[in-house]
Amino acid sequence: MKTRLLLLLIGLAAGSLHAQLLPSYGGERAGQSAFPFLKNDMNVRSAGLAGASVALPGDAYSLASNPAGIASLKEGSLALSQLGLAGGTQNMGLHLTLPRRGRDAAWGIAINHLQTPGFSERTEFQPGGTGYQLYSSQSSVGLSYAQRLSEQFQLGVTLKGIGEVYTTGSQTGAYSAMTAAADVGFLYTTDVKDLRFAVVLRNFGGSSALHGSYLPVDFNRNPTQGLESNTLPTEFAMGLSAVPWRQGDRQLLIAAQLVHPNDNAENYRVGLEYQFHPRLSARLGTRLNQRGQSWPMGGLSYDGGHLGPFGLQVDVAVQRTDALGWRNTLGLVFTPKTRQP
Repeated sequence: MKTRLLLLLIGLAAGSLHAQLLPSYGGERAGQSAFPFLKNDMNVRSAGLAGASVALPGDAYSLASNPAGIASLKEGSLALSQLGLAGGTQNMGLHLTLPRRGRDAAWGIAINHLQTPGFSERTEFQPGGTGYQLYSSQSSVGLSYAQRLSEQFQLGVTLKGIGEVYTTGSQTGAYSAMTAAADVGFLYTTDVKDLRFAVVLRNFGGSSALHGSYLPVDFNRNPTQGLESNTLPTEFAMGLSAVPWRQGDRQLLIAAQLVHPNDNAENYRVGLEYQFHPRLSARLGTRLNQRGQSWPMGGLSYDGGHLGPFGLQVDVAVQRTDALGWRNTLGLVFTPKTRQP
């Protein structure tokens, strides 16, 4: 078994080295969508698997990947996640799930908020700064519902409102935009090696445009006209996961996923999760055909702590990017204490 696991890891690394051989049709569309924070992976388990997560079994983070997954949950949960980005920018996520007893269904609420640190307002007449700080933030709030329609089939839908605000420094007011979107996904489970298939459509909705008229300097400028409208970063994803090996408390999960975004080339994701103890798991994954992310990603999970009346699970994921350094994601999951053995 150790030899097979080693071969899988070598194959994973080799795939990363040859990612440039894959076609990149659609790469010319990169950067054309608004609200790019919606593409950040706030599912910490998923981040450790390089984002190969739409077909994973339902858990507290499912709202961030595939809302259909929460239909299989038997108890409520609260998951918090934090992603550190370059320049001190922070992305925070909150995922609350509430199963409907006896209904094979669940409700969910997800909040995603990105906040930049303050940066100085500068103009051509005051290049050293005007003395004011500028800030920007982007947020989404989603309401989800998932239902198990048969023994194998689960369906989930998320409706969310999305907004962004950019402060205008020395003058009251701001540039802002708002829109709405939906996520729709299904999850199909077989009885062969826990094999699961899933399809998800994320961030499907209308375009958005910033509204505002503030100019820090009026000299030689016309008043601000209507700003350009941009689409949301819609993604179509399909994937599978399976547990090909299990022995006692140990098991190996394999996940793979194809992602077709509307603002970049298709990319492919492969991840491994090895559970070597009922409470400890290690993860490794890679993305193919995604520029700027040629390094593998990894993560760890510990399930078994306590915090007052709640059981506590701690997850961490790390990723090295080609140009923006390290991106680290930390997650905490709170569940009723009765969940703990």
